[in-house]
Amino acid sequence: MLNPMNKTSTSTGLGEVTGDRMEEASPEPSVSFWSQISTFKTRAWEAYKRKSTSHWVLLFLSSAAMLVAFPASSILSRLYYSNGGTSEWIVSWVAVAGWPLTALMLFPTYFFSKTLPTPLNLKLILSYIVLGFLSAADNLMYAYAYAYLPASTAALLASSSLVFSALFGYLLVKNKLNASIINAVVFITAAMTIIALDSSSDTYGNITTSQYIMGFIWDILGSALHGLIFALSELVFVKLLGRRSFHVVLEQQLMVSLSAFVFTTIGVIVSGDFQGMKSEAKSFKGGSTSYILVLIWSAITFQLGVLGATAVLFLASTVLAGVLNAIRVPLTSIAAVILLHDSMSSFKILSLVVTFWGFGSYIYGSSSLSKESS
Repeated sequence: MLNPMNKTSTSTGLGEVTGDRMEEASPEPSVSFWSQISTFKTRAWEAYKRKSTSHWVLLFLSSAAMLVAFPASSILSRLYYSNGGTSEWIVSWVAVAGWPLTALMLFPTYFFSKTLPTPLNLKLILSYIVLGFLSAADNLMYAYAYAYLPASTAALLASSSLVFSALFGYLLVKNKLNASIINAVVFITAAMTIIALDSSSDTYGNITTSQYIMGFIWDILGSALHGLIFALSELVFVKLLGRRSFHVVLEQQLMVSLSAFVFTTIGVIVSGDFQGMKSEAKSFKGGSTSYILVLIWSAITFQLGVLGATAVLFLASTVLAGVLNAIRVPLTSIAAVILLHDSMSSFKILSLVVTFWGFGSYIYGSSSLSKESS
């Protein structure tokens, strides 16, 4: 039989515990939506004041270059084939023919920052040659992809380079991975699988099923090589250069583009496509003038996109570059649907949504790693 005194003390103890739990479980006052907006505005203003006006102007122009130039370059590459162009070597050659634009941007930085060019040594020269060769091969793979795939599909598949950048960065540069980045890898891989299921309704009339499959494979291989180039470029900065200033970034971009241009020029000449440009221009839809304009603007837009991406990485972070990459994928797809009349099936829309989700997961994961390191 229970002692009444013990029962009373037990009840009192339970009441105290219950009261404590109720106090602990009581919700804290929620922060209002407008308070969060006000906090965000304050932090944004503080971030703005920490940098000069010229910094924000340059960042805006670099971001705009990424969002406009890269989609335009993709559209022009597909336009070349649609209007009668047949040479993959010409498309890959044009992609690096704009290297003098980087030189025009680099040389004034020596004057304004009062610095000298980075001294070249054998290891650095060899790294530029290797990266240039890989870039030439990468551009050729993408040229084959655009020959056989709609621009919207090629742009979606090219977003898989983010997956390979994360993997090669982890293996070669020892970059960290977290659950969000792994989640992004899974989602973007799933998006590529969804596109593969839509091959029957996603081909041009003059493209066979086997050519479509080859275009798909070339695009994935090009994305994998692009991810490897990104990781190797970071490795050059870490191991050989040891510093990351704007003019050093431009120097690397110039030397790699120049090296790729030399390799691609040799390929164009050996294949005989350079000699055939005159006859190709005559048969091009719109005539020789249209042919020349497409090639010139392809060279300009691609190089401006690369310069914009380089500047964003230096001025901001890989997170912002990831955000802009996520935005330019749907921009390219929408532009291809409007300008080139690409089909936009339910499979492609679903793939676009899944890709966007994967980008978001990657951005969140990269942001978390940045906060941990800081």
